[in-house]
Amino acid sequence: MKEENIQKKLSETTKINIHFYDVDSINMVWHGNYVKYLENGREAFGKKFGIGYMDVYNNGYVTPIVDLHIRYMNMISYEEVLVVETTYVPCNSAKMIFDYTIYKESDMSVVLKASTIQLFMTRDGIFEVSAPDFYRKWKKQWNVQPE
Repeated sequence: MKEENIQKKLSETTKINIHFYDVDSINMVWHGNYVKYLENGREAFGKKFGIGYMDVYNNGYVTPIVDLHIRYMNMISYEEVLVVETTYVPCNSAKMIFDYTIYKESDMSVVLKASTIQLFMTRDGIFEVSAPDFYRKWKKQWNVQPE
């Protein structure tokens, strides 16, 4: 019998209350605010799985976003609550890929789907061409190697 390599799906959810300053004149969340909500999701993910911004920084790197895709599917208004689900997408490169789904808490309808790609860059501004050692160790720890 062949042993299969079973991988975990690393995902974290966080809730966001919509405040008055988040909405525009027609009581819809302004589209640009969703980028901030994705950031909230990545921060929650990083804290849960030990790969937060300061973990990366303390290893000598930063991870700027170089690619962002957003598909708006539903609106959300003042005083509603969002649920941001952030999921890590394994890859072999020196980058971090995340997929996101944002739901309306009241009925769990999908508000938005998004993805981001972040590259590893030294604090001196040089992009890495291979995954940093600490990142390879992190992926091994969490068994998130690409298939």
